[in-house]
Amino acid sequence: MTTVAILGCGNRGADVYARHLTGQGARVTHLVDPRPARLAEVAARLGVPAKACLADWNAFFALGRVVDAVVIATPDDAHVEPCARALALGYDVLLEKPVCLEEGEIATLLAAEAASTGRVTVCHVLRATTFFRAVRAVLDSGRLGRLTGIQHAENVAFWHYAHSYVRGNWRASPPAAPFVLAKSGHDLDLLRWFAGAPPIRVSSEGRLNHFRPQEAPPGASDRCVTCPVVDCPYDARRIYGERDPGVWPVTVLTAGGVSLAEALERGPYGRCVYMGGNDVVDHQVVTVVFENGVTAGLTVSAFTHNNARTLKLLGTHGELRGHMERGEIEVHDFRTGGVERLTANVAGNHGGGDAGLVAAWLASLRGEASVPIPLAESLDSHRVAFAAERARRAGTVERL
Repeated sequence: MTTVAILGCGNRGADVYARHLTGQGARVTHLVDPRPARLAEVAARLGVPAKACLADWNAFFALGRVVDAVVIATPDDAHVEPCARALALGYDVLLEKPVCLEEGEIATLLAAEAASTGRVTVCHVLRATTFFRAVRAVLDSGRLGRLTGIQHAENVAFWHYAHSYVRGNWRASPPAAPFVLAKSGHDLDLLRWFAGAPPIRVSSEGRLNHFRPQEAPPGASDRCVTCPVVDCPYDARRIYGERDPGVWPVTVLTAGGVSLAEALERGPYGRCVYMGGNDVVDHQVVTVVFENGVTAGLTVSAFTHNNARTLKLLGTHGELRGHMERGEIEVHDFRTGGVERLTANVAGNHGGGDAGLVAAWLASLRGEASVPIPLAESLDSHRVAFAAERARRAGTVERL
């Protein structure tokens, strides 16, 4: 049985990857997290003994090689060093994205992997979805002719942006990654995958439009539980109170045994979105040119009613239109005038991508398959994101 250590017991590490790993036959034997209550909660759930629960990843690595592989799901600014330490011990690593916050760290990670017998798989889960595998199959079939352009939109949903990028861990960059990397690293990876070539040029526009103190409605309080405004779409009482308390995002607020009421009264998720001090953009457009001439446009926005990804692949002989959350794909053939409609199973986190990525990673650990995505290719998404942030801030076109 494959044994795994989880470094970082937040939502992704403990609630997603650990759950899928154990559900697919692996055994989580070690946990690392600095929060005692959360560590105890996750340990009880997974049956990990107290002696294998550590507050610091330095203490874990001091044990030497004690498991088959490591999941690193620590905060965004604490990925590179533990990953390098794991590689130095020869561990295979499942590394949560974004993998780094500084462009220079890309070379650090590539060098660490090159010197190791271990391999890094970045958690670009969308490639593992049934939906995007079906999109890729159409592209590979040649039915679209030669791919010339990609139009892709990540519709974040107003409430999701408020949760993660105003009230949550990704509200400020640094220490978190820029918005386009933190939220759309998956999508930039998809653009790279579909284009089939490295990126060479990037431009971008975007800014923080709405979630600022001057946009607050008259009379707004600094916390939703004391606010008299009755029609605010970002009211935390409504956003969290109307959702299943046993699943994300409510579980983020109640982790460690905190009640929802307590979280809204005292925690960051009950703060007014206009007074939260976030500094990340809420609407951004990125244009990427790839080495083979394919051009791609990504729009990522907070101002959507749904949390969905939509795309078009534009080929010389056909067009593909897709809506991930509906599992709907349309293929238009210019030669015949025909339209084929396909459906894909999109059940599960990230449309089944979380479970699919874990399955692919476990298969690689067991020697049944290669590493799902080579690290150098995965990191092209980060190169584009860093270039897009430079371009957005300076009004430039960045060459890679």
